Amino acid sequence: MQGTPAIKERMLSVDLAFAGFGHVGRRFALLLEECHERLLLDHRLDCRTVGIATARHGSIFEPSGVDTRAAAACRAAGRAIGRERPDDLIPRLEASRAQLRVLIETTTLSIEDGQPAIGHVEAALAAGCHVVTANKGPVSFAYRRLTALADRNGVSFLFEGSVMDGVPIFNLVRETLPAVTISGFRGIVNTTTQHILLALERGEPFADALARMQAEGIAEADPSLDLNGWDAAAKTAALANVLMDADLTPRSIARESITPETAAAVRAAVAAGRRLRLIVSADGRGSGVQGSVRLVEIDAGDLLAALPDCANALILKTDLLGEIAICQMAGDVTQTAYALLTDLVTIGRRAAARERS
Repeated sequence: MQGTPAIKERMLSVDLAFAGFGHVGRRFALLLEECHERLLLDHRLDCRTVGIATARHGSIFEPSGVDTRAAAACRAAGRAIGRERPDDLIPRLEASRAQLRVLIETTTLSIEDGQPAIGHVEAALAAGCHVVTANKGPVSFAYRRLTALADRNGVSFLFEGSVMDGVPIFNLVRETLPAVTISGFRGIVNTTTQHILLALERGEPFADALARMQAEGIAEADPSLDLNGWDAAAKTAALANVLMDADLTPRSIARESITPETAAAVRAAVAAGRRLRLIVSADGRGSGVQGSVRLVEIDAGDLLAALPDCANALILKTDLLGEIAICQMAGDVTQTAYALLTDLVTIGRRAAARERS
């Protein structure tokens, strides 16, 4: 390709290590291959995966680059991807000589305390590595501590994929809303429960709708996290912590669940010309923020009532712009993987800006 040698002279070498290699991690690894040329030409990023660590499917490290397709095939088939020790992940990444060293953290959400994800993030930041995560745990349980650690070590802690897949909620506020204060929000942020509630409106069985979300890899590995409101509570805490200077955890968010018995309330709402939706909300600033995840009957003309199957939306309450709504009309694993990609590009842009300064 003409011009490539000159571009390569200005590129940034990036070594990546994966903590967790489930649906999102594997899709992101493939996305890196699909977008390799674009990342190189448009963003000066030459990315290579040097390690993958999992809790139950083995780990692999290769300084010259891991064959992520082979690793993904092993993981999808339930076979071990390697025989290395998973706790060697951060030391191996720290030893890399790449210009940018990035941990991709996509382990399963633990609603008890956000571990082991928080430990992975903390170790990487302390070792001078950037972190990109789609896990809600670190942001919803330890946002202030991890952000402060990242600042002290001159690295980035980014998490766009932790809420609403690839929709740029955090990027929107950070990059395009200077001097705006957010005092609240409400929205629908859990795709699984949104799909089930609309399926119940159509008269479909609860179990069938849930099975579809599990088959598509959208429902959490433990679906009770979706159905009992924990996933939405973690997202509510994450949004409040980042956008409203709160210090919440999922445990401080009032929750309601959906069950097969919810079908009766869904039908009653429709009969009354209204809709039943699982709504997240928060109001206040700082220590005064309160959040909730509630089944709420809303008017059929409400934006949140009109969302189609599998859609999410968030309405931000601001002081200068009134209410701002951002919608995602459908969500899947690719969109969450794309959020990881956007955070990786942000790290590259920050590195390039430091080079120019």
